[in-house]
Amino acid sequence: MKLIACLTLGLALGSPAILSQEEKTILLIGHKPDHPPKCHEYLSTCELLAKCLRQTKGIKAVVSNGWPTDKKLLQQTDAIVLYTSPGAEIVLAEKSAADFEAMMKRGAGLVAIHWATGVHKKNIEQLGKRWYSSLGGGWPHFAGITMGKSPLVQKNPEHPVCRGWKQYEISDEFYFAPVIHEKGEVLLEVTAKGKPLAVGWTIERADGGRAFGTTLGHFHRNFGLPPFRKMLINSIIWSAGLEVPAKGAPCKIDKTDPLFPKG
Repeated sequence: MKLIACLTLGLALGSPAILSQEEKTILLIGHKPDHPPKCHEYLSTCELLAKCLRQTKGIKAVVSNGWPTDKKLLQQTDAIVLYTSPGAEIVLAEKSAADFEAMMKRGAGLVAIHWATGVHKKNIEQLGKRWYSSLGGGWPHFAGITMGKSPLVQKNPEHPVCRGWKQYEISDEFYFAPVIHEKGEVLLEVTAKGKPLAVGWTIERADGGRAFGTTLGHFHRNFGLPPFRKMLINSIIWSAGLEVPAKGAPCKIDKTDPLFPKG
Protein backbone atom coordinates (compact mmCIF):
# COMPACT_ATOMS: atom_id res chain seq x y z
CA MET A 1 0.00 0.00 0.00
CA LYS A 2 2.90 2.37 0.79
CA LEU A 3 4.38 1.77 -2.67
CA ILE A 4 1.05 2.53 -4.36
CA ALA A 5 0.67 5.67 -2.28
CA CYS A 6 4.15 6.87 -3.24
CA LEU A 7 3.51 6.22 -6.93
CA THR A 8 0.17 8.01 -6.75
CA LEU A 9 1.81 11.00 -5.05
CA GLY A 10 4.55 11.06 -7.69
CA LEU A 11 2.00 11.16 -10.48
CA ALA A 12 -0.02 13.84 -8.71
CA LEU A 13 3.04 16.05 -8.32
CA GLY A 14 3.97 15.70 -11.98
CA SER A 15 6.77 14.17 -13.99
CA PRO A 16 9.82 15.47 -12.01
CA ALA A 17 9.26 12.39 -9.83
CA ILE A 18 9.76 10.29 -12.96
CA LEU A 19 12.81 12.26 -14.02
CA SER A 20 14.56 11.57 -10.73
CA GLN A 21 14.42 7.77 -11.09
CA GLU A 22 17.95 7.60 -12.46
CA GLU A 23 20.77 10.01 -13.16
CA LYS A 24 21.34 10.94 -16.77
CA THR A 25 24.57 12.42 -18.11
CA ILE A 26 24.25 15.07 -20.79
CA LEU A 27 27.39 16.06 -22.70
CA LEU A 28 27.28 19.53 -24.27
CA ILE A 29 30.00 20.26 -26.83
CA GLY A 30 31.08 23.69 -28.03
CA HIS A 31 34.34 25.26 -29.14
CA LYS A 32 36.00 28.63 -29.74
CA PRO A 33 33.99 31.28 -31.64
CA ASP A 34 34.03 31.33 -35.43
CA HIS A 35 31.63 34.27 -35.92
CA PRO A 36 31.41 37.86 -34.70
CA PRO A 37 30.25 38.46 -31.10
CA LYS A 38 26.56 37.92 -30.22
CA CYS A 39 26.16 34.99 -32.62
CA HIS A 40 27.48 31.43 -32.51
CA GLU A 41 28.49 31.92 -28.86
CA TYR A 42 29.10 28.20 -28.58
CA LEU A 43 30.65 27.61 -25.18
CA SER A 44 28.74 30.26 -23.22
CA THR A 45 25.50 28.93 -24.72
CA CYS A 46 26.44 25.38 -23.73
CA GLU A 47 27.07 26.63 -20.18
CA LEU A 48 23.68 28.39 -20.18
CA LEU A 49 21.90 25.24 -21.36
CA ALA A 50 23.79 23.14 -18.82
CA LYS A 51 22.66 25.47 -16.04
CA CYS A 52 19.07 25.02 -17.18
CA LEU A 53 19.41 21.25 -17.43
CA ARG A 54 20.66 21.04 -13.85
CA GLN A 55 17.30 22.43 -12.73
CA THR A 56 15.88 18.97 -13.45
CA LYS A 57 16.71 16.55 -10.66
CA GLY A 58 18.81 13.62 -11.76
CA ILE A 59 20.59 15.33 -14.66
CA LYS A 60 24.36 15.72 -14.73
CA ALA A 61 25.32 18.25 -17.42
CA VAL A 62 28.95 18.41 -18.58
CA VAL A 63 30.31 21.06 -20.98
CA SER A 64 33.30 20.20 -23.18
CA ASN A 65 35.44 22.44 -25.37
CA GLY A 66 35.58 20.17 -28.40
CA TRP A 67 35.29 16.39 -28.47
CA PRO A 68 36.30 15.07 -25.02
CA THR A 69 39.17 12.64 -24.51
CA ASP A 70 37.68 11.18 -21.32
CA LYS A 71 36.58 7.70 -22.39
CA LYS A 72 34.70 7.11 -19.15
CA LEU A 73 32.61 10.25 -19.72
CA LEU A 74 31.79 9.12 -23.26
CA GLN A 75 30.73 5.69 -22.01
CA GLN A 76 28.45 7.28 -19.39
CA THR A 77 26.88 9.88 -21.68
CA ASP A 78 23.15 9.43 -22.27
CA ALA A 79 22.79 12.30 -24.76
CA ILE A 80 25.11 14.57 -26.73
CA VAL A 81 24.30 18.21 -27.46
CA LEU A 82 26.25 19.94 -30.22
CA TYR A 83 26.38 23.71 -30.61
CA THR A 84 29.33 23.91 -32.96
CA SER A 85 30.47 24.28 -36.54
CA PRO A 86 29.14 21.46 -38.82
CA GLY A 87 28.57 18.57 -36.44
CA ALA A 88 29.12 15.71 -38.87
CA GLU A 89 32.79 16.59 -39.19
CA ILE A 90 33.17 16.77 -35.39
CA VAL A 91 31.53 13.52 -34.33
CA LEU A 92 32.56 11.48 -37.38
CA ALA A 93 36.17 12.64 -37.47
CA GLU A 94 38.82 9.92 -37.22
CA LYS A 95 39.46 10.59 -33.52
CA SER A 96 35.79 10.54 -32.51
CA ALA A 97 33.87 8.35 -34.97
CA ALA A 98 34.30 5.02 -33.16
CA ASP A 99 33.18 6.46 -29.82
CA PHE A 100 30.29 8.36 -31.38
CA GLU A 101 28.97 5.39 -33.32
CA ALA A 102 29.24 3.18 -30.25
CA MET A 103 27.16 5.75 -28.36
CA MET A 104 24.55 5.77 -31.11
CA LYS A 105 24.39 1.97 -31.19
CA ARG A 106 23.61 1.83 -27.48
CA GLY A 107 20.80 4.35 -27.94
CA ALA A 108 22.34 7.62 -26.76
CA GLY A 109 20.40 10.76 -27.64
CA LEU A 110 21.64 13.47 -29.99
CA VAL A 111 20.73 17.16 -30.27
CA ALA A 112 22.30 19.52 -32.80
CA ILE A 113 21.71 23.27 -32.81
CA HIS A 114 22.05 25.62 -35.80
CA TRP A 115 25.29 25.11 -37.76
CA ALA A 116 25.93 21.91 -35.80
CA THR A 117 23.20 20.26 -37.92
CA GLY A 118 25.51 20.67 -40.90
CA VAL A 119 27.75 18.53 -43.03
CA HIS A 120 30.05 20.06 -45.64
CA LYS A 121 28.98 19.28 -49.20
CA LYS A 122 32.40 17.83 -49.99
CA ASN A 123 31.84 15.24 -47.24
CA ILE A 124 28.22 14.32 -47.91
CA GLU A 125 29.08 11.16 -49.83
CA GLN A 126 31.34 9.99 -47.01
CA LEU A 127 29.46 11.23 -43.94
CA GLY A 128 25.95 12.21 -45.00
CA LYS A 129 24.17 8.89 -44.62
CA ARG A 130 25.59 8.22 -41.15
CA TRP A 131 24.94 11.79 -40.01
CA TYR A 132 21.39 12.08 -41.32
CA SER A 133 20.40 8.69 -39.88
CA SER A 134 21.81 9.60 -36.45
CA LEU A 135 20.23 13.07 -36.26
CA GLY A 136 17.12 12.45 -38.36
CA GLY A 137 18.27 14.99 -40.92
CA GLY A 138 20.81 17.73 -41.39
CA TRP A 139 21.88 20.73 -43.38
CA PRO A 140 24.19 20.44 -46.41
CA HIS A 141 26.61 23.34 -46.09
CA PHE A 142 26.18 25.58 -48.02
CA ALA A 143 22.59 25.27 -49.33
CA GLY A 144 21.72 28.93 -48.76
CA ILE A 145 20.56 31.12 -45.88
CA THR A 146 18.40 34.15 -45.22
CA MET A 147 17.79 36.40 -42.23
CA GLY A 148 14.17 36.99 -41.30
CA LYS A 149 11.24 36.97 -38.92
CA SER A 150 8.50 34.37 -38.88
CA PRO A 151 6.04 32.64 -36.59
CA LEU A 152 7.66 29.48 -35.27
CA VAL A 153 5.01 26.86 -36.04
CA GLN A 154 4.68 23.59 -34.14
CA LYS A 155 3.78 20.96 -36.73
CA ASN A 156 3.00 18.47 -33.97
CA PRO A 157 1.99 20.41 -30.82
CA GLU A 158 1.51 17.13 -28.92
CA HIS A 159 5.19 16.22 -29.17
CA PRO A 160 7.07 16.44 -25.83
CA VAL A 161 9.50 19.00 -27.31
CA CYS A 162 6.54 21.38 -27.71
CA ARG A 163 5.34 21.21 -24.11
CA GLY A 164 5.07 24.44 -22.15
CA TRP A 165 5.48 26.92 -25.02
CA LYS A 166 3.34 28.18 -27.88
CA GLN A 167 3.87 29.61 -31.33
CA TYR A 168 5.67 32.96 -31.32
CA GLU A 169 7.56 35.15 -33.78
CA ILE A 170 11.27 34.46 -34.02
CA SER A 171 13.99 36.49 -35.70
CA ASP A 172 16.84 34.26 -36.80
CA GLU A 173 19.01 33.00 -39.61
CA PHE A 174 17.10 30.42 -41.63
CA TYR A 175 18.85 27.60 -43.51
CA PHE A 176 17.40 26.57 -46.85
CA ALA A 177 17.05 23.00 -48.10
CA PRO A 178 17.57 20.95 -44.92
CA VAL A 179 17.59 17.19 -45.51
CA ILE A 180 15.02 15.24 -43.49
CA HIS A 181 15.70 11.53 -43.07
CA GLU A 182 13.00 9.19 -44.36
CA LYS A 183 12.20 8.25 -40.75
CA GLY A 184 12.48 11.80 -39.44
CA GLU A 185 9.53 14.03 -38.54
CA VAL A 186 9.41 17.76 -39.23
CA LEU A 187 8.46 19.35 -35.92
CA LEU A 188 9.10 23.09 -36.39
CA GLU A 189 8.52 25.30 -39.39
CA VAL A 190 8.90 28.96 -40.39
CA THR A 191 7.99 30.92 -43.49
CA ALA A 192 10.97 32.19 -45.45
CA LYS A 193 10.83 33.93 -48.81
CA GLY A 194 7.08 33.22 -48.79
CA LYS A 195 7.47 29.44 -48.46
CA PRO A 196 7.29 27.00 -45.54
CA LEU A 197 10.71 25.90 -44.33
CA ALA A 198 11.53 23.12 -41.88
CA VAL A 199 13.72 24.37 -39.02
CA GLY A 200 13.35 21.53 -36.53
CA TRP A 201 12.88 17.76 -36.70
CA THR A 202 12.99 14.60 -34.59
CA ILE A 203 13.70 10.94 -35.07
CA GLU A 204 13.29 7.84 -32.92
CA ARG A 205 16.01 5.57 -34.25
CA ALA A 206 15.91 1.79 -34.60
CA ASP A 207 18.68 1.54 -31.98
CA GLY A 208 16.27 3.10 -29.46
CA GLY A 209 17.95 6.50 -29.47
CA ARG A 210 16.17 9.79 -29.98
CA ALA A 211 17.44 12.87 -31.77
CA PHE A 212 16.40 16.46 -32.36
CA GLY A 213 17.92 18.89 -34.81
CA THR A 214 17.15 22.57 -35.29
CA THR A 215 18.74 25.00 -37.69
CA LEU A 216 17.71 27.89 -35.41
CA GLY A 217 20.11 29.49 -32.95
CA HIS A 218 22.28 31.94 -34.89
CA PHE A 219 21.76 34.92 -32.58
CA HIS A 220 22.82 34.61 -28.97
CA ARG A 221 19.86 36.79 -27.93
CA ASN A 222 17.40 34.05 -28.88
CA PHE A 223 18.69 31.89 -26.03
CA GLY A 224 17.35 34.59 -23.72
CA LEU A 225 13.79 33.90 -24.91
CA PRO A 226 11.94 31.57 -22.48
CA PRO A 227 10.04 29.64 -25.21
CA PHE A 228 13.22 29.13 -27.26
CA ARG A 229 15.11 27.91 -24.23
CA LYS A 230 12.26 25.65 -23.14
CA MET A 231 12.08 24.09 -26.60
CA LEU A 232 15.78 23.24 -26.45
CA ILE A 233 15.78 21.95 -22.87
CA ASN A 234 12.68 19.85 -23.63
CA SER A 235 14.44 18.39 -26.66
CA ILE A 236 17.58 17.50 -24.69
CA ILE A 237 15.62 15.85 -21.89
CA TRP A 238 13.50 13.96 -24.41
CA SER A 239 16.57 12.83 -26.36
CA ALA A 240 18.05 11.45 -23.13
CA GLY A 241 15.01 9.20 -22.75
CA LEU A 242 13.35 11.15 -19.96
CA GLU A 243 9.77 12.28 -19.61
CA VAL A 244 9.25 15.98 -20.33
CA PRO A 245 6.94 17.62 -17.75
CA ALA A 246 3.49 18.64 -18.96
CA LYS A 247 4.42 22.32 -18.62
CA GLY A 248 7.84 21.82 -20.13
CA ALA A 249 11.20 21.47 -18.43
CA PRO A 250 12.45 24.14 -16.02
CA CYS A 251 14.87 26.55 -17.70
CA LYS A 252 14.95 29.72 -15.61
CA ILE A 253 17.84 32.11 -16.15
CA ASP A 254 17.71 35.45 -14.37
CA LYS A 255 18.57 38.50 -16.47
CA THR A 256 21.26 39.41 -13.92
CA ASP A 257 23.00 36.06 -14.51
CA PRO A 258 26.36 36.47 -16.30
CA LEU A 259 25.28 33.75 -18.73
CA PHE A 260 22.09 35.57 -19.76
CA PRO A 261 22.43 36.88 -23.36
CA LYS A 262 23.13 40.60 -23.43
CA GLY A 263 21.95 42.63 -26.39
